[in-house]
Formats: sequence, C-alpha cells, structure tokens
Amino acid sequence: MNSTESDIQFMEQALSLARAAAVRNEVPVGAILTLNNRLIAEGMNSPITRCDPTAHAEIIALRNGAAQLGNYRIPGTTLYVTLEPCIMCMGAIIHARVERLVFGAYDPKTGAAVSRYTIGRDQLLNHHLEISGGICETQSAALLQNFFKERRKKNRPK
Repeated sequence: MNSTESDIQFMEQALSLARAAAVRNEVPVGAILTLNNRLIAEGMNSPITRCDPTAHAEIIALRNGAAQLGNYRIPGTTLYVTLEPCIMCMGAIIHARVERLVFGAYDPKTGAAVSRYTIGRDQLLNHHLEISGGICETQSAALLQNFFKERRKKNRPK
C-alpha cells in the first residue's frame, strides 16, 4: 500500500462524507472523485434517502463528475471511497474509465475490487485500473462497525 499525502487527505474528505451519511441513517460510505489531484465531485451513500438502490457513494460521485466534465467517460480520474466497491459500482467505475481507485476498508463479503472479485484487475475487461486498498482502513472500518453495532442495538427487542 503506497499512499501519498494527497491520498490520505482525499480519504479523510471521503470519511467526512461517510459520517454525514451515517447521520442520515445511511450506511456510512463516502466517495471523492479527483482529476489532476483536484476534487471534481463527491458522493455519499443515499439509497434510503433517495429511494434508489443505485445511490451508492461511488455512483453519485461518478455521476456528478461526469456531469462536471461533460462526458460519461472520465479518464485520468481517481476515485477515493471509504469501502471497497461492490459489483455494481465496479461496473460503473470500469464504464467511466476511471484510472485509479483508492479505498479504505476491505469488504470480504461483497468487495468487487480485490476481496471477493477482481473486477478491473483481472484482465477480463477492456479497461483496467490501478487499485490501492487499505488507505485509512482503520478509520473506515471503525465507522462501519460502529454504525452497524448501533443499528443492532436499536433493533433489539426490549
């Protein structure tokens, strides 16, 4: 895991978005999209708020970035996300032609970048990207663990 100072700064911004999602009772995942080391878009998990199963942090950041750049292809970009993306999000990342993915916590159950599947690295598709995991992993994982711990407490029968 080779992280730069800017990787950590952008991951901290993504963590801030993840915390904001948690306040809205959304699974705490945040995403930042950059181009030339400059923030161009962001997103936080919002499927409950938006009544939209595709409203993952990554998808929102990609949509906002594509709109900002005026193209559905966004080569040269880096996507920072607090949790390893799922299959849906990795598909969108591939179609958008993101150059680099940086994520925090690994997701052994549904992670589609390195944990469960290797989309984008496996040479099965026509686009490949650089993937770095474990950046700000401790903070990202703790945020998710605490969120689900509190949710389980609230849902316990009294």
